[in-house]
Amino acid sequence: MNALRPLRVLLAVVLGLVAGGLGYGGWLVLRPSVDTIGRVGFEHPLRVPPLAESTVDGGGVRRFALDARPGVSDFGHGRTATWGYNGAYLGPTLRVKQGEKVRVDVHNGLPDATTVHWHGMHLPAGADGGPANPIRPGGTGTAAWTVNQPAATLWYHPHPDGRTEEQVYKGLAGMVIVDGSGPAADLPSQYGVDDLPVIVQDKGFEDNGNFGVPNPLGGTLGILGDTLLVNGTEGPFLDVTSSLVRLRLLNASTARSYLFAFSDGRSFDLVGTDGGLLAAPYRTDRIEVSTGERAEIIVAMKPGERVVLRSLPPNPDGGTVVRQFQGGGDRFDVLQLRAAAALSPSRPVPAHLADVARLDPAGAVPRTFELANRAINGQKMAMDRVDVVATRDVTERWTIHNDDFMQHNFHLHGTRFQVAALNGRAPPPPLSGWKDTVNLRPGDRIELLVRFTDYADPTTAYMYHCHLFKHEDNGMMGQVVVIDPGQQVSLTHHHHP
Repeated sequence: MNALRPLRVLLAVVLGLVAGGLGYGGWLVLRPSVDTIGRVGFEHPLRVPPLAESTVDGGGVRRFALDARPGVSDFGHGRTATWGYNGAYLGPTLRVKQGEKVRVDVHNGLPDATTVHWHGMHLPAGADGGPANPIRPGGTGTAAWTVNQPAATLWYHPHPDGRTEEQVYKGLAGMVIVDGSGPAADLPSQYGVDDLPVIVQDKGFEDNGNFGVPNPLGGTLGILGDTLLVNGTEGPFLDVTSSLVRLRLLNASTARSYLFAFSDGRSFDLVGTDGGLLAAPYRTDRIEVSTGERAEIIVAMKPGERVVLRSLPPNPDGGTVVRQFQGGGDRFDVLQLRAAAALSPSRPVPAHLADVARLDPAGAVPRTFELANRAINGQKMAMDRVDVVATRDVTERWTIHNDDFMQHNFHLHGTRFQVAALNGRAPPPPLSGWKDTVNLRPGDRIELLVRFTDYADPTTAYMYHCHLFKHEDNGMMGQVVVIDPGQQVSLTHHHHP
């Protein structure tokens, strides 16, 4: 990797002229495709983040505490300077239940201001952890809410103004599991045994062991690493002891998309996406997960076998820009599953998983969002500008168009949404459930049914943005304020670091 860096810098000078001509003011950096298929030794047991400790106070509130702090980690490249929550890298998994009152106290032990955003959580705007409410170094922030959403795989990560990519890349991220009832109870649910978080991140390493940036002058998407970590483990294997195993796939990379499949081409059941369980299992042999998205899959194993979870090229036919500069042609070995000689039997996957009530599109308020040039509708993010005023309990139809030569995706805070159409057609099964993040290839047009419920706050905004962290940091983000009828927007202004 390092030997190629002078060549990349030279090529960047030439290609930067192209980027400047396209209005990006950045650099396109030539990078060879990455291929680790068959080259990963799988020598390290998969680390499983611990479940976060909690207490229940006299008011019935479950309380968690997170401490964001610097640390040192060993991924096999020497001493790596990292950031983590309650540890050196990543954070504990928070497990909560429907109907539970929750409070999280976040102490900032970092040298920089930060926030904690509860990605996918339905909660008041003031608890959402957006960039308008920074926690200064040495300070503490609090988020409190009642869990009012079905079983789902969510996550948490920083969301400071302009510094999100850097802080996530250093290691600040963790999973949140919302437990529900009904058919979901029959799915594998023994954490760390047959129910596993699989937090996938790509990294580059410098000669001194620290995280590096393989495209040092910046890429069109952001950082694209050549080494994968899963739950902070390089080259991981998982000992499987049951006939079915549930993998909660989380793409916590800062820019890369993955197309997950197995080395033998086996099929698996997709049972859940961002906002919760699908109505029924979807049998498939691959699932694409872009930055910020989640996918819950159930994999059947036979005694004694081994199989590798891989990422295939997510967009191999996307042209030179997509393949070379955006990682569309890259392939990775991700995680090896090793089945024990004898496996405990698992309950079969239920044919019906959840009731997914459809939002009614009739009379929905239309809105259009154009994604291009790291801006939305031609505007960069401004903390004192409200881009959308939505009325609580009113359904809206958001049409998102990627009018750009590069991939983007779209994440909305504060609520889940449903995909009404993708490029004029009914959404495919992986987009049939509740979502909060969707991928858009160049030219894609996606229609979302959006409805904000429960919380109205004329003083505090939710965010919507491209979830490629570099693009978000560069201003590809807007603000939506949710009001009740008759309320007037009055944003509270904060002092920013």
